[in-house]
Amino acid sequence: MSIQKNNFAFIDSQNLNLSIQSLGWKLDYKKFRIYLKEKYKVSTAYLFIGYIYENQDLYSSLQKCEYVIVFKPVLIYKDGKIKGNCDAELVLQAMIDYSEYHKAIIVSGDGDFHCLIRYLSTQKKLEKVLIPNKFSYSALLKKAGANKLAFMNDLEKKLSYKNKKHLLKTEH
Repeated sequence: MSIQKNNFAFIDSQNLNLSIQSLGWKLDYKKFRIYLKEKYKVSTAYLFIGYIYENQDLYSSLQKCEYVIVFKPVLIYKDGKIKGNCDAELVLQAMIDYSEYHKAIIVSGDGDFHCLIRYLSTQKKLEKVLIPNKFSYSALLKKAGANKLAFMNDLEKKLSYKNKKHLLKTEH
C-alpha cells in the first residue's frame, strides 16, 4: 500500500505574478493548481495576496480553483502605489500548519524566505522551492536549499493562458 502524501504549497502571489509577467506570459492559475496537485501532491495551496476591495472577482475565481487565500490589508500611498507584502503571513502559516503537512512547496524567488526554507530543509519538511523566474531570484535561496530549487521558466506551454475568455485578472 502506497503512502498518500499531504503536501502544502505556500505561494507568494505578488512574486509569482510579477516574475511570470516579466517573462512575457500570464499564468493560468487553474492549470497551476492542477500542476501542483499532480506534480507535487499538493492537497492545500495557500495563496498570499494583498486585499483590494475591487478585486473580488479575482479572489472568487482563485477560490474556485481551490486556492486557500490568505489576505493582507494593503496600504495605498498618495502617489497611488500599493503595498501589501505578505511574507510574514506566509512564514507564519507554514509554521502554524507544520504538523499538518508531509512536505512544503514554497513558490517564490524572494530571499526573505531564506530562513523558512533553511529550517524546513534541515527538518526534512521541504519538498521544493518553485522559483517563477530563474533569471531573477535571490541568491539567498541557493544557500538555503540549492538541491531543492525548481524553476517555472520552461512551464509556459503547460501553464500559460491559451484562451483569453478564461483569463483571470491578476493585478494585485
